[in-house]
Amino acid sequence: MTDYVKIEKGLGPEGRIAVVRFDRSDGINALSPEALRQLTAAARSFEDDAATSVVVLTGSSGAFSAGFDLKDAEGRSRKEMDLGTLRRHLKLGPRLTHAWQEMEQITIGAIEGFCVGGGVALAVALDFRIMGRNAHLRVPEIGLGMNMSWQSIPRMLHLIGPARTKQAVILADQRISADEAYEWGLVEQVTDPGHAFDAAMELARKVAAQPPLSVAMTKLTVNRLAHALDDLASHMDVDQFALASLSEDHKEGVEAFLARRKPRFRGL
Repeated sequence: MTDYVKIEKGLGPEGRIAVVRFDRSDGINALSPEALRQLTAAARSFEDDAATSVVVLTGSSGAFSAGFDLKDAEGRSRKEMDLGTLRRHLKLGPRLTHAWQEMEQITIGAIEGFCVGGGVALAVALDFRIMGRNAHLRVPEIGLGMNMSWQSIPRMLHLIGPARTKQAVILADQRISADEAYEWGLVEQVTDPGHAFDAAMELARKVAAQPPLSVAMTKLTVNRLAHALDDLASHMDVDQFALASLSEDHKEGVEAFLARRKPRFRGL
């Protein structure tokens, strides 16, 4: 089985920084079910790691992630699944974002190139995001006849407010530039192209120099206060996604995407 994720530990002050690199070496870094599993396992590998205070997550030089892999064989098999099997399979994404959000370590995303769909869902589950100036974000789910899932809506709402969240999600074809993402509050820093990782490591070194226990407890407090109602607000998003994936509009959206044509949605 191909390893899409590599972990390097023991970096920075007192060796308290780790780097997680997600790179499928294909130029797009799509999130296949296996990639989701590996990224989830990477986050969980830090559960008992008292030596690491900060984790930097980065993609390839040209892509943080293109989102869910619509061409992956396992992913495409969803259309043949019964509803119960589909619901279980759809939990791969929420497990991923939950694992990264719940990490005790501070997490920083270094984003170059494009960050699309599930890539955005992963990025907003992190504590901080840094983008190269020529990078962009996009949330195409509605354009594929689906809803934005993985508990991403409340996370985006906390960061950018209701109107910007609707703008980012509903206007599925809109690219959000790095400067726009910074203006909206979706990312914390914009760098020259190719330097997002360097800036992420600089921030990581500053965090790693702080008292580890105080940092971890502060993160926990802030997250519990900020996300206290997230489960209540989005407990149905997997079922909504499953329902939407059974619609004719979803079938049309995916077929149009693969055929590189404009979809024709009919509300069916």
